Amino acid sequence: MSLTAGIVGLPNVGKSTLFNAITKAGAEMANYPFATIDPNVGMVEVPDSRLDRIQELIPAKKVVPTTFEFTDIAGIVKGASKGEGLGNKFLENIRQVDAIVHVVRAFDDDNITHVSGKIDPIDDIETINLELGLSDLEAVNKRLTKVERAAKGSDKEAKEELEVLTKIKPVLEAGGAVRTIDFDEDEAKVVKGLFLLTSKPVLYVANIAEDDMADPENSKYFKSIQDYAAKEGAEAIAVAAEAEEEIAELDDDEKQDFLEAEGVEEPGLNRLIRASYHLLGLQTFFTAGGKETRAWTFKTGTKAPQAAGIIHSDFERGFIRAEVMAFDALDQYESEAAVKEAGKLRVEGKDYVMEDGDIVEFRFNV
Repeated sequence: MSLTAGIVGLPNVGKSTLFNAITKAGAEMANYPFATIDPNVGMVEVPDSRLDRIQELIPAKKVVPTTFEFTDIAGIVKGASKGEGLGNKFLENIRQVDAIVHVVRAFDDDNITHVSGKIDPIDDIETINLELGLSDLEAVNKRLTKVERAAKGSDKEAKEELEVLTKIKPVLEAGGAVRTIDFDEDEAKVVKGLFLLTSKPVLYVANIAEDDMADPENSKYFKSIQDYAAKEGAEAIAVAAEAEEEIAELDDDEKQDFLEAEGVEEPGLNRLIRASYHLLGLQTFFTAGGKETRAWTFKTGTKAPQAAGIIHSDFERGFIRAEVMAFDALDQYESEAAVKEAGKLRVEGKDYVMEDGDIVEFRFNV
Protein backbone atom coordinates (compact mmCIF):
# COMPACT_ATOMS: atom_id res chain seq x y z
CA MET A 1 0.00 0.00 0.00
CA SER A 2 1.84 3.08 -1.27
CA LEU A 3 0.97 5.63 1.39
CA THR A 4 3.76 7.87 2.63
CA ALA A 5 4.32 10.30 5.50
CA GLY A 6 6.44 13.33 4.65
CA ILE A 7 8.87 14.70 7.23
CA VAL A 8 8.94 18.51 7.15
CA GLY A 9 10.53 21.25 9.22
CA LEU A 10 12.66 24.38 9.15
CA PRO A 11 16.42 24.03 8.55
CA ASN A 12 18.44 22.77 11.54
CA VAL A 13 15.50 21.45 13.57
CA GLY A 14 16.73 17.84 13.40
CA LYS A 15 14.52 16.69 10.53
CA SER A 16 17.29 14.99 8.57
CA THR A 17 18.82 13.53 11.75
CA LEU A 18 15.46 11.93 12.48
CA PHE A 19 15.16 10.59 8.95
CA ASN A 20 18.69 9.18 9.17
CA ALA A 21 17.74 7.44 12.42
CA ILE A 22 14.71 5.93 10.70
CA THR A 23 16.78 4.68 7.76
CA LYS A 24 19.44 3.18 10.03
CA ALA A 25 16.78 1.47 12.13
CA GLY A 26 15.33 0.05 8.96
CA ALA A 27 18.73 -1.22 7.80
CA GLU A 28 19.15 -3.17 11.05
CA MET A 29 15.94 -5.16 10.58
CA ALA A 30 16.55 -8.64 9.21
CA ASN A 31 13.11 -9.50 7.83
CA TYR A 32 12.53 -6.38 5.80
CA PRO A 33 15.70 -4.29 5.50
CA PHE A 34 15.40 -0.62 4.78
CA ALA A 35 15.15 0.02 1.07
CA THR A 36 16.02 3.34 -0.53
CA ILE A 37 13.44 4.00 -3.20
CA ASP A 38 15.06 7.28 -4.18
CA PRO A 39 17.50 9.52 -2.27
CA ASN A 40 14.91 10.80 0.19
CA VAL A 41 12.35 8.00 0.52
CA GLY A 42 12.67 5.04 2.85
CA MET A 43 10.57 1.98 3.68
CA VAL A 44 10.32 1.17 7.39
CA GLU A 45 8.81 -1.63 9.43
CA VAL A 46 5.90 -0.94 11.77
CA PRO A 47 6.85 -2.24 15.25
CA ASP A 48 4.09 -4.60 16.42
CA SER A 49 4.52 -6.89 19.43
CA ARG A 50 1.43 -8.85 18.35
CA LEU A 51 3.50 -10.55 15.64
CA ASP A 52 5.82 -12.07 18.23
CA ARG A 53 2.86 -13.37 20.24
CA ILE A 54 1.20 -14.88 17.16
CA GLN A 55 4.46 -16.58 16.19
CA GLU A 56 4.73 -17.96 19.73
CA LEU A 57 1.23 -19.48 19.56
CA ILE A 58 1.04 -20.39 15.85
CA PRO A 59 4.65 -21.01 14.76
CA ALA A 60 5.56 -20.31 11.15
CA LYS A 61 8.80 -20.65 9.18
CA LYS A 62 9.24 -16.88 9.03
CA VAL A 63 7.64 -13.67 10.27
CA VAL A 64 7.06 -10.66 8.00
CA PRO A 65 6.06 -7.28 9.48
CA THR A 66 4.12 -4.64 7.60
CA THR A 67 5.78 -1.51 6.26
CA PHE A 68 5.17 1.98 4.96
CA GLU A 69 7.15 4.91 3.56
CA PHE A 70 8.71 8.01 5.03
CA THR A 71 9.78 10.85 2.75
CA ASP A 72 12.39 13.42 3.83
CA ILE A 73 11.28 16.75 2.38
CA ALA A 74 13.58 19.73 1.75
CA GLY A 75 13.64 22.38 4.48
CA ILE A 76 11.45 25.46 4.20
CA VAL A 77 12.00 29.17 4.80
CA LYS A 78 9.65 32.14 4.99
CA GLY A 79 8.42 33.02 1.53
CA ALA A 80 8.33 29.44 0.28
CA SER A 81 4.80 29.95 -1.04
CA LYS A 82 6.31 32.62 -3.32
CA GLY A 83 9.20 30.40 -4.37
CA GLU A 84 11.79 31.53 -1.82
CA GLY A 85 14.58 29.05 -1.04
CA LEU A 86 13.51 25.60 -2.17
CA GLY A 87 9.89 26.65 -1.79
CA ASN A 88 8.49 25.26 -5.00
CA LYS A 89 10.24 21.91 -4.53
CA PHE A 90 9.14 21.79 -0.90
CA LEU A 91 5.49 22.44 -1.71
CA GLU A 92 5.42 20.01 -4.60
CA ASN A 93 6.94 17.26 -2.47
CA ILE A 94 4.28 17.79 0.20
CA ARG A 95 1.56 17.42 -2.44
CA GLN A 96 2.89 13.91 -3.11
CA VAL A 97 2.59 12.65 0.49
CA ASP A 98 -0.51 11.50 2.35
CA ALA A 99 0.32 12.89 5.80
CA ILE A 100 2.76 15.36 7.35
CA VAL A 101 5.22 14.65 10.16
CA HIS A 102 6.15 18.16 11.29
CA VAL A 103 9.47 18.20 13.19
CA VAL A 104 9.90 21.12 15.58
CA ARG A 105 13.09 22.06 17.42
CA ALA A 106 12.59 21.80 21.17
CA PHE A 107 16.16 21.86 22.47
CA ASP A 108 18.84 24.46 23.20
CA ASP A 109 22.28 24.17 21.58
CA ASP A 110 24.47 27.19 20.88
CA ASN A 111 26.46 25.12 18.37
CA ILE A 112 23.45 24.60 16.11
CA THR A 113 22.24 27.84 14.56
CA HIS A 114 18.50 28.38 14.31
CA VAL A 115 17.37 29.89 11.03
CA SER A 116 15.53 32.71 12.83
CA GLY A 117 18.17 33.16 15.55
CA LYS A 118 15.93 32.03 18.43
CA ILE A 119 14.29 28.85 19.77
CA ASP A 120 10.54 29.38 19.47
CA PRO A 121 8.68 26.17 18.51
CA ILE A 122 5.30 27.84 17.99
CA ASP A 123 6.81 30.49 15.71
CA ASP A 124 8.50 27.68 13.75
CA ILE A 125 5.23 25.77 13.40
CA GLU A 126 3.36 28.86 12.30
CA THR A 127 6.05 29.73 9.74
CA ILE A 128 5.49 26.47 7.91
CA ASN A 129 1.73 26.42 8.40
CA LEU A 130 1.49 29.97 7.06
CA GLU A 131 3.39 29.07 3.90
CA LEU A 132 1.21 26.01 3.33
CA GLY A 133 -1.91 28.09 3.96
CA LEU A 134 -0.84 30.84 1.56
CA SER A 135 -0.17 28.26 -1.13
CA ASP A 136 -3.61 26.72 -0.55
CA LEU A 137 -5.29 30.14 -0.61
CA GLU A 138 -3.71 30.91 -3.97
CA ALA A 139 -4.92 27.55 -5.32
CA VAL A 140 -8.44 28.09 -3.94
CA ASN A 141 -8.70 31.58 -5.46
CA LYS A 142 -7.63 30.28 -8.86
CA ARG A 143 -10.12 27.44 -8.63
CA LEU A 144 -12.92 29.78 -7.53
CA THR A 145 -12.49 31.89 -10.66
CA LYS A 146 -13.14 28.83 -12.83
CA VAL A 147 -15.86 27.22 -10.73
CA GLU A 148 -17.95 30.37 -10.22
CA ARG A 149 -18.51 30.62 -13.98
CA ALA A 150 -19.50 26.96 -14.30
CA ALA A 151 -21.77 27.12 -11.24
CA LYS A 152 -23.92 29.84 -12.83
CA GLY A 153 -25.23 27.25 -15.24
CA SER A 154 -26.66 23.78 -14.51
CA ASP A 155 -23.37 22.13 -13.56
CA LYS A 156 -24.25 20.35 -10.30
CA GLU A 157 -20.65 19.34 -9.52
CA ALA A 158 -19.49 22.92 -9.97
CA LYS A 159 -22.16 24.14 -7.55
CA GLU A 160 -21.05 21.57 -4.95
CA GLU A 161 -17.40 22.51 -5.39
CA LEU A 162 -18.24 26.20 -5.13
CA GLU A 163 -19.92 25.62 -1.76
CA VAL A 164 -16.83 23.80 -0.47
CA LEU A 165 -14.41 26.43 -1.79
CA THR A 166 -16.51 29.17 -0.22
CA LYS A 167 -16.35 27.29 3.08
CA ILE A 168 -12.58 26.87 2.87
CA LYS A 169 -11.51 30.35 1.76
CA PRO A 170 -12.30 32.35 4.96
CA VAL A 171 -10.53 29.73 7.11
CA LEU A 172 -7.38 30.04 5.01
CA GLU A 173 -7.63 33.84 5.03
CA ALA A 174 -7.74 33.72 8.84
CA GLY A 175 -4.57 31.59 8.92
CA GLY A 176 -6.35 28.31 9.63
CA ALA A 177 -5.88 24.86 8.09
CA VAL A 178 -8.36 22.98 5.92
CA ARG A 179 -8.00 19.89 8.16
CA THR A 180 -9.64 21.82 11.03
CA ILE A 181 -12.90 22.26 9.09
CA ASP A 182 -15.79 19.82 9.53
CA PHE A 183 -16.97 18.42 6.20
CA ASP A 184 -19.78 15.99 5.47
CA GLU A 185 -19.08 12.90 3.37
CA ASP A 186 -19.87 14.56 0.02
CA GLU A 187 -17.85 17.67 0.87
CA ALA A 188 -14.90 15.53 1.95
CA LYS A 189 -14.81 13.93 -1.51
CA VAL A 190 -14.59 17.37 -3.10
CA VAL A 191 -11.82 18.41 -0.69
CA LYS A 192 -9.83 15.29 -1.49
CA GLY A 193 -9.88 16.21 -5.17
CA LEU A 194 -8.46 19.67 -4.45
CA PHE A 195 -5.12 18.27 -3.14
CA LEU A 196 -4.70 21.10 -0.65
CA LEU A 197 -1.60 21.07 1.54
CA THR A 198 -3.34 22.00 4.80
CA SER A 199 -5.98 19.29 4.30
CA LYS A 200 -3.40 16.59 5.06
CA PRO A 201 -3.36 15.12 8.59
CA VAL A 202 -0.36 16.21 10.66
CA LEU A 203 1.70 14.77 13.51
CA TYR A 204 3.86 17.25 15.43
CA VAL A 205 7.21 15.82 16.57
CA ALA A 206 9.11 17.79 19.20
CA ASN A 207 12.83 17.15 18.80
CA ILE A 208 13.83 17.30 22.47
CA ALA A 209 17.21 17.13 24.25
CA GLU A 210 18.54 13.70 25.22
CA ASP A 211 18.31 14.72 28.89
CA ASP A 212 14.52 14.93 28.51
CA MET A 213 14.03 11.49 26.92
CA ALA A 214 12.83 9.77 30.09
CA ASP A 215 10.31 12.50 30.85
CA PRO A 216 9.48 14.75 27.89
CA GLU A 217 7.24 16.82 30.16
CA ASN A 218 10.47 18.25 31.62
CA SER A 219 11.19 19.92 28.30
CA LYS A 220 10.42 23.62 28.56
CA TYR A 221 9.20 23.58 24.96
CA PHE A 222 7.16 20.37 24.63
CA LYS A 223 4.02 21.50 26.49
CA SER A 224 3.50 24.46 24.16
CA ILE A 225 3.78 22.14 21.14
CA GLN A 226 1.24 19.74 22.67
CA ASP A 227 -1.16 22.61 23.34
CA TYR A 228 -0.83 23.90 19.78
CA ALA A 229 -1.46 20.43 18.33
CA ALA A 230 -4.49 19.91 20.57
CA LYS A 231 -6.15 23.08 19.27
CA GLU A 232 -6.37 21.57 15.81
CA GLY A 233 -7.10 18.03 16.97
CA ALA A 234 -3.62 16.76 16.13
CA GLU A 235 -1.18 14.65 18.13
CA ALA A 236 2.25 15.69 19.39
CA ILE A 237 5.00 13.31 20.45
CA ALA A 238 8.54 13.92 21.71
CA VAL A 239 11.66 12.31 20.23
CA ALA A 240 15.36 13.00 20.84
CA ALA A 241 16.50 12.69 17.22
CA GLU A 242 20.26 12.70 17.85
CA ALA A 243 19.97 10.00 20.51
CA GLU A 244 17.63 7.98 18.26
CA GLU A 245 20.22 8.06 15.49
CA GLU A 246 22.77 6.68 17.95
CA ILE A 247 20.36 4.02 19.25
CA ALA A 248 19.62 2.86 15.70
CA GLU A 249 23.30 1.99 15.17
CA LEU A 250 23.50 -0.32 18.21
CA ASP A 251 22.95 -4.08 18.32
CA ASP A 252 20.03 -5.39 20.36
CA ASP A 253 21.91 -5.86 23.64
CA GLU A 254 23.62 -2.46 23.45
CA LYS A 255 20.33 -0.86 22.50
CA GLN A 256 18.62 -2.28 25.57
CA ASP A 257 21.44 -1.10 27.82
CA PHE A 258 21.21 2.40 26.32
CA LEU A 259 17.45 2.56 26.83
CA GLU A 260 17.72 1.35 30.42
CA ALA A 261 20.40 3.94 31.13
CA GLU A 262 18.12 6.65 29.73
CA GLY A 263 15.13 5.33 31.68
CA VAL A 264 12.94 4.63 28.63
CA GLU A 265 11.17 1.41 27.61
CA GLU A 266 11.52 1.57 23.82
CA PRO A 267 13.09 3.75 21.13
CA GLY A 268 11.16 6.91 20.36
CA LEU A 269 11.26 5.86 16.71
CA ASN A 270 8.84 3.03 17.50
CA ARG A 271 6.31 5.54 18.80
CA LEU A 272 6.93 7.82 15.82
CA ILE A 273 6.43 5.02 13.31
CA ARG A 274 3.26 3.75 14.98
CA ALA A 275 1.83 7.28 15.31
CA SER A 276 2.59 8.02 11.65
CA TYR A 277 1.01 4.72 10.59
CA HIS A 278 -2.21 5.58 12.44
CA LEU A 279 -2.07 9.14 11.10
CA LEU A 280 -2.33 7.68 7.61
CA GLY A 281 -5.51 5.87 8.66
CA LEU A 282 -3.81 2.49 8.43
CA GLN A 283 -4.53 -0.69 10.37
CA THR A 284 -3.14 -4.22 10.39
CA PHE A 285 -4.54 -7.69 9.86
CA PHE A 286 -2.56 -10.92 10.10
CA THR A 287 -2.24 -14.24 8.33
CA ALA A 288 -0.66 -16.91 10.52
CA GLY A 289 1.12 -20.24 10.48
CA GLY A 290 2.63 -22.44 7.79
CA LYS A 291 5.26 -20.82 5.60
CA GLU A 292 4.90 -17.38 7.17
CA THR A 293 3.09 -15.29 9.71
CA ARG A 294 2.60 -11.90 8.16
CA ALA A 295 1.20 -8.47 8.97
CA TRP A 296 -0.77 -6.74 6.19
CA THR A 297 -1.66 -3.07 5.95
CA PHE A 298 -5.19 -1.94 5.11
CA LYS A 299 -7.02 1.35 5.11
CA THR A 300 -9.61 1.80 7.86
CA GLY A 301 -13.04 0.82 6.54
CA THR A 302 -11.77 -1.86 4.12
CA LYS A 303 -14.12 -4.80 3.56
CA ALA A 304 -13.01 -8.45 3.60
CA PRO A 305 -12.82 -9.07 -0.19
CA GLN A 306 -10.66 -5.95 -0.71
CA ALA A 307 -8.43 -7.00 2.20
CA ALA A 308 -8.06 -10.41 0.56
CA GLY A 309 -7.05 -8.59 -2.63
CA ILE A 310 -4.13 -6.98 -0.78
CA ILE A 311 -2.64 -10.47 -0.54
CA HIS A 312 -3.46 -11.47 -4.13
CA SER A 313 -5.96 -10.28 -6.72
CA ASP A 314 -7.26 -13.86 -7.12
CA PHE A 315 -8.28 -13.85 -3.44
CA GLU A 316 -10.55 -10.88 -4.06
CA ARG A 317 -11.86 -12.09 -7.40
CA GLY A 318 -12.83 -15.51 -6.06
CA PHE A 319 -13.68 -14.48 -2.50
CA ILE A 320 -16.04 -16.88 -0.69
CA ARG A 321 -15.64 -16.06 3.01
CA ALA A 322 -13.19 -15.00 5.67
CA GLU A 323 -12.52 -17.06 8.78
CA VAL A 324 -11.59 -14.51 11.44
CA MET A 325 -10.40 -14.44 15.02
CA ALA A 326 -9.34 -11.34 16.91
CA PHE A 327 -5.77 -11.17 18.14
CA ASP A 328 -7.10 -10.60 21.67
CA ALA A 329 -9.01 -13.90 21.47
CA LEU A 330 -5.90 -15.83 20.41
CA ASP A 331 -3.88 -14.08 23.09
CA GLN A 332 -6.46 -15.09 25.71
CA TYR A 333 -7.15 -18.69 24.67
CA GLU A 334 -3.63 -19.40 23.38
CA SER A 335 -4.50 -21.74 20.49
CA GLU A 336 -6.66 -21.78 17.39
CA ALA A 337 -8.53 -24.82 18.69
CA ALA A 338 -9.33 -23.11 21.99
CA VAL A 339 -10.52 -20.00 20.21
CA LYS A 340 -12.85 -22.11 18.07
CA GLU A 341 -14.12 -24.05 21.08
CA ALA A 342 -14.91 -20.77 22.85
CA GLY A 343 -17.01 -19.67 19.87
CA LYS A 344 -14.63 -16.84 19.03
CA LEU A 345 -13.78 -18.00 15.50
CA ARG A 346 -16.13 -16.17 13.13
CA VAL A 347 -17.12 -16.76 9.52
CA GLU A 348 -17.57 -13.43 7.74
CA GLY A 349 -18.91 -12.57 4.29
CA LYS A 350 -18.21 -9.94 1.66
CA ASP A 351 -19.75 -7.09 3.69
CA TYR A 352 -17.52 -7.60 6.72
CA VAL A 353 -15.48 -4.50 7.59
CA MET A 354 -11.99 -5.51 8.69
CA GLU A 355 -10.80 -4.61 12.19
CA ASP A 356 -7.30 -3.91 13.44
CA GLY A 357 -5.79 -7.11 14.84
CA ASP A 358 -7.92 -9.55 12.84
CA ILE A 359 -6.19 -12.88 12.16
CA VAL A 360 -7.70 -14.16 8.93
CA GLU A 361 -7.82 -17.12 6.62
CA PHE A 362 -9.50 -16.24 3.32
CA ARG A 363 -11.45 -18.86 1.42
CA PHE A 364 -11.66 -18.31 -2.34
CA ASN A 365 -12.27 -20.11 -5.61
CA VAL A 366 -11.12 -19.04 -9.08
